[in-house]
Amino acid sequence: MGVWLNQSTLDGFILLGIFSHSQIDSVLFSIVFGVFMVALCGNILLILLIYTDPRLHTPMYFFLSQLSFMDLMLVCDIVPKMAVNFLSGRKSISFVGCGVQIGVFVSLVGSEGLLLGLMAYDRYVAISHPLHYPVRMSPKVCLQIAGSSWAFGILDGMIQMVAAMSFPYCGSRTVDHFFCEVPALLKLACADTSLFDTLLFACCVFMLLLPFSIIVASYARILGAVLRMNSAQSRKKALATCSSHLTAVSFFYGAAMFIYLRPRRYRAPSHDKVVSIFYTVLTPMLNPLIYSLRNREVMGALRKGLDRCRIGSQH
Repeated sequence: MGVWLNQSTLDGFILLGIFSHSQIDSVLFSIVFGVFMVALCGNILLILLIYTDPRLHTPMYFFLSQLSFMDLMLVCDIVPKMAVNFLSGRKSISFVGCGVQIGVFVSLVGSEGLLLGLMAYDRYVAISHPLHYPVRMSPKVCLQIAGSSWAFGILDGMIQMVAAMSFPYCGSRTVDHFFCEVPALLKLACADTSLFDTLLFACCVFMLLLPFSIIVASYARILGAVLRMNSAQSRKKALATCSSHLTAVSFFYGAAMFIYLRPRRYRAPSHDKVVSIFYTVLTPMLNPLIYSLRNREVMGALRKGLDRCRIGSQH
């Protein structure tokens, strides 16, 4: 076992993880794995409902299917490796595996942040310009919005992955995290990373604050449009269409800003790991619940699907 660990340390990294093998940590791991399974099933189900029910073939649900796909890939990038390491007692990850995990993670977080920002624009057009909505949010525009979110996120992920894996790691290979995250990895580099730290911070500010600015601007205009409505029923309906998106935005940006926009001297690995669990596992579970339990169309599509299954089983 010692030889294997020494070899793995030479070839890759050791992830300290977040759980030990105490009884309470085993219970906590079981809870996290249960949340992962709910996130997996919830997002797969939501994607299937959106693509099989014609009533959900609208821009809002198209974006929601993209969001669910991103969440699905995010939990699959992080949790299975964490589970294998915890259950086997082997905490290693290869150098290539670490790089892939960084690239996929950063790409998905960047893409999801941009998509959430652009989804706010969709809500603005739907509420403030309902007559122009089919033109402004045509299938071509929707594909451009989703494509640009993926493109910028993947570009960010590739840049950070190549840069982080280009540094020499000639000392300790023990990463104080449960997955390969760039800030945690850079602490182990035996080279000056101050310039890259600055560029990384600037990149995070841009990738988080740009879509967040779109969200703030969109909802400021939405609020103005709602206040000009004469009917209380119309105001209530307009705000109801935004509540799910605002809830998802609050969870995602609250956690991401806490992690990435704090000065380095205020960062504590234990805090980062706990918050990382929140937006890598808990938020992907909550998103499908937020958008389904508070949405009549999705619940209607679910009931319709269950009825078809029941009728099919009877035959």
